[in-house]
Amino acid sequence: MSTIKSIKSITPDVVLIGAGIMSATLGILLKKLNPAFTISIFERLDRVTAESSDAWNNAGTGHSAFCELNYTPQKADGSVEITKAIKIAESFEVSKEFWAYLVENKIIESPEEFIRHIPHMSFVWGNENVDYLKKRYEALTAHHLFEGMKYSEDNAEIESWVPLIMDGRDPNEAVAATRMELGTDVNFGALTRTIFDYLEKQEGVNLYLNHEVEDFKHESDGSWTIAIKNLGTRKSQKVRTPFVFIGAGGGSLPLLEKSGIPEGKGFGGFPVSGQWLVCNKPEIVERHQAKVYGKAAVGSPPMSVPHLDTRVIDGKKALLFGPYAGFSTKFLKNGSYLDLPRSIKLNNIKPMLAAGIHNIPLTKYLIDQVRQSPEDRLAALKDYMPEARLEDWDLEKAGQRVQVIKKDKKEGGVLEFGTEMVTASDGSLAALLGASPGASTSVSIMLDLIHRCYAKETQSAEWKQQLKKLIPSFGTSLAKDAKLAAKTRAWTTEVLKLSASKKEEEIHA
Repeated sequence: MSTIKSIKSITPDVVLIGAGIMSATLGILLKKLNPAFTISIFERLDRVTAESSDAWNNAGTGHSAFCELNYTPQKADGSVEITKAIKIAESFEVSKEFWAYLVENKIIESPEEFIRHIPHMSFVWGNENVDYLKKRYEALTAHHLFEGMKYSEDNAEIESWVPLIMDGRDPNEAVAATRMELGTDVNFGALTRTIFDYLEKQEGVNLYLNHEVEDFKHESDGSWTIAIKNLGTRKSQKVRTPFVFIGAGGGSLPLLEKSGIPEGKGFGGFPVSGQWLVCNKPEIVERHQAKVYGKAAVGSPPMSVPHLDTRVIDGKKALLFGPYAGFSTKFLKNGSYLDLPRSIKLNNIKPMLAAGIHNIPLTKYLIDQVRQSPEDRLAALKDYMPEARLEDWDLEKAGQRVQVIKKDKKEGGVLEFGTEMVTASDGSLAALLGASPGASTSVSIMLDLIHRCYAKETQSAEWKQQLKKLIPSFGTSLAKDAKLAAKTRAWTTEVLKLSASKKEEEIHA
């Protein structure tokens, strides 16, 4: 991928801003729906996936709500709400369908390049948390998307699943765990690079690295004129297009503000940084084969839910614990400390101030996290791995996330955890704000965008037929159709090679 080149097409049909998983997914979907589309992709850095989609910046869980406790809150009456978990589980199945299509059609040569089977587990301790996890298990397993989930309060059984978590633990402590064999580890960086490699070979698709969007102008005919600077030559050019997608991760909010669309007024952003502890001892790494999520600390953001993760990054197995949250005024890992103050406008200052007042405990939590010593971080790790030693772990910087702040009639402004799609009324521009579980549900998010921005085309028989090829369950709810969900899972598990090995089956039989 050349990092410095002049812009070939000044009138592309589609402009994608940001070279992450969202732009890659939208780009390939649109090219499959209309091969005649010309697409220009602009990325300010010198490589794709350098921000949120990068393997070290992304949890890579393949968020399917099997283990993430923040997707299943406990209600005031003690019951567990599973609506969000069902939606996320269904969305991840849709992502796997599309990825299976890419594998079957040789767009991706080998699924092991980006996705692997890794069991997903939740682990808690203390009587109150054990009671919650049991209720969660009972609520989830009543739905077919969570069929096969196991629950245990037996120390020996849990130890057979995750020995590192039980080694050295008080045998009298009340503990519980759930295990979903159908879990995955996804390297979204590798997936994104593969898709962009394919797109670059297609007629009419151009990827421009080291190019930064400076400004937008909405023309009278509904099209957009975009001023773009080549950061290598420092020269600017203008591109005109009928459709723009802003998929720049934390950088999406400032660009949305520059677009000036009324639908973008009132949105703000709250940046949250992160760090991981990465195990440097192969003999320890080999003893853990799962993604294990616990409960978030009181006052912490959902993206800070602690987890002890098996990861496979560029073919090498790794063990990560975290993330440890922090605060930075940057909106991107490679951003500016002025990102937050520059994002404050007259139209969003009230929601941002209101959200700040309502989230003082969160601010205090983040400050405390920033001030943590190595010993503090080790103490948090020991909750999940009692015999952990500091010298076996290295601290690595994770990605930067920007949580959405939006207007609220009652509260003035609220902090949202998740993603938010903002689209112009005429469908000519769309921007994606927010964070988790974005990457894992990227296909569903981009399908929603296509329905909003290409409403007429999606009603055509041609596009409907093509969407059915790309996503076989298209038009049907996997959350409502148990038989179709089972059939779809069987197909994607086979194509993506997500079955447990015979050795793993024997260990956990």
